Amino acid sequence: MLACLTSTAYFVYHARYGRHGFEARNRLMERSALLDFEIKGLESVRAKLRLDVALLSPEVPNSDLIEEIARDVLGYVRSNDKIVASR
Repeated sequence: MLACLTSTAYFVYHARYGRHGFEARNRLMERSALLDFEIKGLESVRAKLRLDVALLSPEVPNSDLIEEIARDVLGYVRSNDKIVASR
């Protein structure tokens, strides 16, 4: 009888706190939820980048996007633009 009780306690303990027990499952579920949230954020960034690449395709260049890139990334301005320095 003591052997049955001991083995039952052993299996119950490991079912709850063991390497593959309920506690480990709960931690994995929480981590999965966090990773799903991160994946959704990365997918939105990827969609924006995909749109930007599509707008830069050589078949139909978008002049507004090209001008925006020239201004922001390369630092180019038009000759009639007024530059205001802020502190």
